[in-house]
Amino acid sequence: MVSRTLEFACGLILVVLIAGCAGSATGKVSLRPDGTPGPEKCPEEALKAMRYLRLGVGDGATAELDANQMDARPITLYEGRVESVLLDDLGTLESPTRLYGYVWTSGPQAVIRYYEALPPGAAQRVPICAVARTAMNQLRKRPESLPGTAVLEFSVGGVFIVDEFL
Repeated sequence: MVSRTLEFACGLILVVLIAGCAGSATGKVSLRPDGTPGPEKCPEEALKAMRYLRLGVGDGATAELDANQMDARPITLYEGRVESVLLDDLGTLESPTRLYGYVWTSGPQAVIRYYEALPPGAAQRVPICAVARTAMNQLRKRPESLPGTAVLEFSVGGVFIVDEFL
């Protein structure tokens, strides 16, 4: 009985440590004067995981920016946590891998940073560092965006691997 309790406690500690690797998924980063997030290092755990997953800086794929608003037009992103869905494979991450990150809406466009990925059939999330980037100002907020929101024209954008957030 004691060994089973010890095993459970060690497992719980491991889960807490892994969850702590999510880095700034809570949105606790320094903000610039316009409300956009400042520079942030990619945690070493994420860099190791990305090497294992064969994800290199600049690798990209298409994703639905908000899993709850797939194929909507326009969409409203809210400041805070976001779940996105890969529409294409990204390295060894196959579609429809879920991406978990944080959205900032205070600046002239939405900023999305991803800190974790959950591949299909996986039991736990893996740490990553990725950003949503699109051409043609697709993350630019529409004029009807209220404080704490970003109304965007399209629900789809590009997701790109980074080794630090600038």
